[in-house]
Amino acid sequence: MGKERNIGIAMDYSSNSKVALKWAIDNLIESNSGDILIIIHVLSPKSDQTTNKQLFEDTGSPLIPLEEFKDINVTKQYGLIQDPEVVNILDMASKTNGTKVLIKVYWGDPREKICGAVDDLKLNSLVLGSRGLGAIKRVLLGSVSNYVVQNATCPVTVVKGK
Repeated sequence: MGKERNIGIAMDYSSNSKVALKWAIDNLIESNSGDILIIIHVLSPKSDQTTNKQLFEDTGSPLIPLEEFKDINVTKQYGLIQDPEVVNILDMASKTNGTKVLIKVYWGDPREKICGAVDDLKLNSLVLGSRGLGAIKRVLLGSVSNYVVQNATCPVTVVKGK
């Protein structure tokens, strides 16, 4: 039983971010170690006009415990759409591994907000999924994972989808 770690997972509910979540739970979380799994959501400031966004746009939401996150009204307050598959995965990790699960919502550019979250949440490790863009699309569209790998101040694992 070692020192507890803060492990961040960037989540956008895509199939690749779900693969990254499962990978992190299977490969990084140790049973009864006191590890804290922090799910990081970054929403577009233009698409979300909730009151909570207006309150927490600069700093991000308070940390939301999994039990509160399961309440659909709480997720709606933050402009999130609840994904039952993700909630089940998190619930199972919490119950079987004794892992504490927290959720944090940010608004803005995912690249900058995810890198900011590393320092804000004092993450020991960050895991994110990759869309698997080819070289040309990556140049044209930019790559969140490339940016985060180059700029984050903690170890980053990029998990590619199938």
